[in-house]
Amino acid sequence: MHIPDKWNMGSLDKIHQFISEFGFATIISNDLEASHLPLISFPNEGSNGVLYGHFSKTNSHFKSINNSKVLVIFSGPHAYISPTSYDKKPAVPTWNYSAVHVSGIIEFTDDETTSSMLEALVSKYEPQLQSNNVIPDEFKDKLSKGITGFKITISQLEGKEKLGQHRSIEDQLGVTATLAKSDKTDEIELLKYMKSRNIGIGS
Repeated sequence: MHIPDKWNMGSLDKIHQFISEFGFATIISNDLEASHLPLISFPNEGSNGVLYGHFSKTNSHFKSINNSKVLVIFSGPHAYISPTSYDKKPAVPTWNYSAVHVSGIIEFTDDETTSSMLEALVSKYEPQLQSNNVIPDEFKDKLSKGITGFKITISQLEGKEKLGQHRSIEDQLGVTATLAKSDKTDEIELLKYMKSRNIGIGS
């Protein structure tokens, strides 16, 4: 991924936080097959962390992917930015976005590990499901026969935040003011993300 220094996300901690926040990913194998799956990260496993997830056995991608190198892409909020938002003119249209690329080796997990990772995934997104018997044990056992769990041992991580942070505070404020007037979901989410990164919020 092309990452100028001004848009580098920085530390491993920041990248793993991004993965935790935006955990729905695209997994791409060497044959250019791609799957879209929720993943959960364990930053303290290994030197760069580990990702866990699972394939449905109806997805043929899992048949050719074990013990191979994969690229995993996580995407954050993004939206078109009009040059009319900037204080400084002339300017051109652009796109604000954030993304993380992860490379690593994928390998299938045993039943016990797969079950644990499913519990962790459910606990992350809807912990109350663990205690209200919406998913009884016998139903879990039945469903588990239809999936293949995996882990990706991370060898490389790259994070990019292209959010206009290199521009003047006047330009940043112009962008966030424009986004604040929008009713489009992408633009609303980008505004929240930029503010969480202290971009375009003034002094």
